Order: sequence, then C-alpha cells, then structure tokens
Amino acid sequence: MARAPFSPGAAGARALDAADELRNLRRQFELPHERGRTLTYLCGHSLGLMPRAARRVVDAELDRWATHAVDGHFPDERHGGWLDYHTQFAAPLAALVGAARGEVVAMNTLTVNLHLMLATFFAPSSKRYKILIERDAFSSDRYAVESHLRWHGLDPKSALLEIGPRSGSFELDADQFDRTLKAEGERIALVLLPGVQYLSGERLDLAAYSGWAQAYGCRVGFDLAHAIGNVPLALHDSGADFAVWCSYKYLNAGPGAVGGCFVHERHAEAHDLPRFAGWWGHDRARRFLMEPQFAPLRGAEGWQLSNPPILSLAPLAASLELFATAGLKRLRRKSERLTRYLEWLLMTELGERVRILTPRDPARRGCHLAVQFDPPPRKAQTLTARLRAAGVVADWRQPNVLRLAPVPLYNRYRDVYDAVTALKRTLDA
Repeated sequence: MARAPFSPGAAGARALDAADELRNLRRQFELPHERGRTLTYLCGHSLGLMPRAARRVVDAELDRWATHAVDGHFPDERHGGWLDYHTQFAAPLAALVGAARGEVVAMNTLTVNLHLMLATFFAPSSKRYKILIERDAFSSDRYAVESHLRWHGLDPKSALLEIGPRSGSFELDADQFDRTLKAEGERIALVLLPGVQYLSGERLDLAAYSGWAQAYGCRVGFDLAHAIGNVPLALHDSGADFAVWCSYKYLNAGPGAVGGCFVHERHAEAHDLPRFAGWWGHDRARRFLMEPQFAPLRGAEGWQLSNPPILSLAPLAASLELFATAGLKRLRRKSERLTRYLEWLLMTELGERVRILTPRDPARRGCHLAVQFDPPPRKAQTLTARLRAAGVVADWRQPNVLRLAPVPLYNRYRDVYDAVTALKRTLDA
C-alpha cells in the first residue's frame, strides 16, 4: 500500500505548520474573530485580510493631511509627497506580474480600468468587430464587454463569441479556442480571458492563449483579479496587449482598494491610440501648466485619469512589503502544498461525496479549490451560514459550488484541517 502523502489528524496539521518557513507572516495580519474566537478564514479570493501595518500607513497619511494640508502633495525630508505617491507601487507590482516598471500603474478599480483598456484596444472595423470571452466570465467583465459592443452599435448576439469548458470538465477548452480562432479569427478584434478563472480556480497559460490569438491578428487582454499575488505571472513575455486587476483579494489592500493596469511596452509611446484622457496621465513636467493639448505620459501611466485616492492606496503599501519579505517563489511553494493538503483531506474525509472542479495539477491552479457535492447539501443556500456557525468563513456559488482558499501569506495547515473537519460535520448534521 502506498504511503499517504500527509499525516492524518490535527497532529499532522500541526507538524506541517511547525515546518512552515513562512509561518510567522500570519502574525502580520488581523485575523477575523467573533465572540472571543478566531475564525478559520478561507475566503481570501473574495477579500484578503488586513495587514496590521495598514492602520499605520493610513494614519501616517491622515497625519500628513492634518499637519500639512495642501502642502502634503509636495515632498519633504521624510515623505515623497502625494503628487508622485502612486509611483512607489510600480516596481513591486511589476515584479508580481512579470513586467517592466513602465508597463504597470496603480489606478482606479478593475472594471474602470477594463473600460479604459477597451476604449483603446477594442477598435472595431467592418472586418474585425467581434470580442471573444469565456462563457463563464465574471459578470462585471461581461457587462463591460457587452456595453462596449453596444457603444459601437454592435449586437452582442452576433459580435460576442464565447468558449466554454471541455465536455465533462470545468477546465477551459483549448481545442474549442483553437477551432473558434480558425473559424472567426479574422473577424475577432479582441480576446479577453482570465489569468485564474474566478469560479473553477483554473490557471491559464497566458503566453499560449496570447500567442494563439495574436497569430490571427487579435488583440489580447487578461483579467488578473484572481491571479495577481496568487500565481507567478510573466505578462511582458506573454505578449498580451493589456491586463487589469483589483487589489482587494490576494493583494490585501482592503475593500474597494485601488486596482492596477498593465499596458505592454510596445504601446508605450503609441500616442495615436484612442484613449480616454485625464490630467494625471498628462506629461508630469507640464501638468500644472494647464495646457489644452493632452500629452500622455510614456507607458501605462499615460492611461491615468485623476490623481489617486491616497487613503485607499496606502494599505497596498503595507501588503506589498509582506510580499517582498516572503518572496513569490516561497509563497507559491507553500500555496501548492496547502492546496495538495486540502485536496487530500477532502478526498480522505468526504470521498465520493465531493468533486473537485479545479485542475488536480497544482501547477495549473491558484490557491483556491472549487468543490461540488454529490448529492448537493441539504439547504444548500445556508451551507456557508452553518459553516460560519462552526467558525469557518468560506464562499458558496449557486447552484452547488463551495470555494475554499488557503492563502499562503496568512493561512495555516491547521486552518485547512479545521475547515474540512467542520465541513464534514456540517454535511453530516
């Protein structure tokens, strides 16, 4: 008989935690609690936990506002000033997405950035006017895409193409993608896909999908909401035209936090590209001359509209410091082991009662697993409430999917063990 990959029971989880080289990072986060107990939080795919340093960095900006008022915009011996505040995020974000510093910018929120990118990179013609997305795209992406089609007088029924999962699977059908490109490639203006699929947790090969689409002359964009801070990325090398992301999931910058955008270097000085313009995207050296002619900054910064909301951007600094401390390679190594442990526990404790929809190869998934139940749980709509009563915070998607996300920055193996134990008790109740 083959040896089990993990030791059973709470003692096995404790042993894994004792050997975890990143275990002390958990102390850098505020852990949710109620009625005197710390909750087991596996919902970082929806909202990341608060770094303890977030309060300090926000308070520092509040103090600067209180002390300096308008002069807070300008640098002094201790602070770079608010005018260039957003520039401190370019290097760490570029490292997380695999890009050059000039290819990224922290600005706006995800769907706002998507609209800005669509305004530039979706330029339909009589020949090329279609957009290709995944059938199960996150709803906000679909709304944005359909709105741009209608803005251009196009009917989504004929101009929106979709690819779905392989038969009998939740994984995107690469063969269908290839067939669609062969049939429609010359009419497709833009392909928009996720880096990690929000429901199933599948990690896409960005370079492969980008290369296939660009071989047919399509422009390519990615939604990295569930990918940034979760899986290694190489956006520049992928050749994608653009990407957008939010910062409140795996980047732990807080609810409604400032998101980000990538624009490939080849477009850095393409000032003839159509875009929505605002003064924060204007030549920094001439911004306050209030000239009538817009002169965009080089690179992704040239798509900025307004000065950034400092108090909403500040918490991101606290989180990115922790990523720098941990290192993405070590985080990814722990993430893969956490999901392997979660998968093993689910199959060991629940067996044929669960089906894991996420790819079984850890290299092809992020840090959340999507679980389907057979049969569906009784009173499925109350499952997460019953789990919460047992001290576990998870996420339910109708009609029959539970998402569990052990995040390597702050989750322990004991969290995974406690969650599966509580899930089994809840299903058996």
